[in-house]
Amino acid sequence: MRIHPTAVIDSQAEIHAEVEVGPYVVIQGPVKIGRGTRIMAHAVVTGWTEIGEDNEVHPGAVLGDAPQDMAYRGEETYLRIGNQNSFREHVQIHRGTTAGSATVIGDRNYLMGSAHVAHNCRLGNEIVLANGVLLGGYVEIGDRAFISPSLRCRRFPCSK
Repeated sequence: MRIHPTAVIDSQAEIHAEVEVGPYVVIQGPVKIGRGTRIMAHAVVTGWTEIGEDNEVHPGAVLGDAPQDMAYRGEETYLRIGNQNSFREHVQIHRGTTAGSATVIGDRNYLMGSAHVAHNCRLGNEIVLANGVLLGGYVEIGDRAFISPSLRCRRFPCSK
């Protein structure tokens, strides 16, 4: 395991020996991180978060923070992430809202910069969320979807 000396890692965290942790990373709480995952500078992984194998967490990403939901009361909720995902700069993914609930991310997904996945979302496999996509709570996306924040026409008024 390669851990940069400026990283802060909670004693509750379970990190595979083949994980790379970059500078100023914060891993807080009962986080579990699988083999081959790389967490880059200034990323935060927190809460009851489980990350599978061979994922990339780019600078400034926040994975597993408490949900942005007024109904959340501090219960044990989860973020479960599969394998071979890429979370680019400043991606945010929150845990579930009610006790025992989870936000779930499948395998081989690519979430571009500043994408946001709120509480209790379920993403399948091989999904691309383009820069700035914002998913509210309880959104489900099937396999191989591509989602962009907007489609703009080049003429005004827009025509088909």
